[in-house]
Amino acid sequence: MVNRILEATVAGLFPAHCTLCGMRSHGQLPLCRDCAQELSANRSCCYRCAIPLPPGSRPGAVCGECLQAPPPFQRVIAPWLYCERLAYLIRHWKFHGERRLTPLLATLWLEQEQRPPAVDVLVPVPLHWRRLWQRGFNQSELLCSQLLALAPALSATRLDRRGVRRSRPTPAQSGLAAARRAANLRGAFTVRNRYDNLRVAIIDDVFTTGATANALATALENAGASHIEVWCLARTPAPES
Repeated sequence: MVNRILEATVAGLFPAHCTLCGMRSHGQLPLCRDCAQELSANRSCCYRCAIPLPPGSRPGAVCGECLQAPPPFQRVIAPWLYCERLAYLIRHWKFHGERRLTPLLATLWLEQEQRPPAVDVLVPVPLHWRRLWQRGFNQSELLCSQLLALAPALSATRLDRRGVRRSRPTPAQSGLAAARRAANLRGAFTVRNRYDNLRVAIIDDVFTTGATANALATALENAGASHIEVWCLARTPAPES
């Protein structure tokens, strides 16, 4: 009761404003209802890579590409489609140091995935030490911590911050074609721990070609992980042919 009164008092004294439109959000998070309704949920998608599928596809359906060449992870959870508004939020979170957006982004993830699957370990995609020093934080690690704080279903799950390191700096993935992305990340991750028979969820922000997830999942699989999922905020749609 005291906490609720305190939260209501703080909200009254320092009202939250929507990051996208600047209007009052009428809640504790910096996103108003109108802007939230402009986001598109990724409801009909491939179970293995979360690529959007035609509406009405059965739950658990797998796309042709994943059937022909199964990825080294068993599932991708990407509850939102990558769009201009979500890109704005993620860009300001990652590159403008707006860590205050972490609770909002974790809440958006949990809105669509209210009961996360049972896993033993969350592994944030690591940054090379040089990029971590420049940015000041690892956004994937922030998202991990916030999901653990907000989701009771993850109460028995631990966060592994140091089990995997980025062993060499890699150029930014954005703007690279799929083949270049894969080559860019070959041998980029070193696993320090064993993950024998553990269920692992890799945490990232956006799933595009899957190059990062493939490289990291392969390293975790080689370290003994029995089940690997990739949890991220958004999935980019397939490029138009």
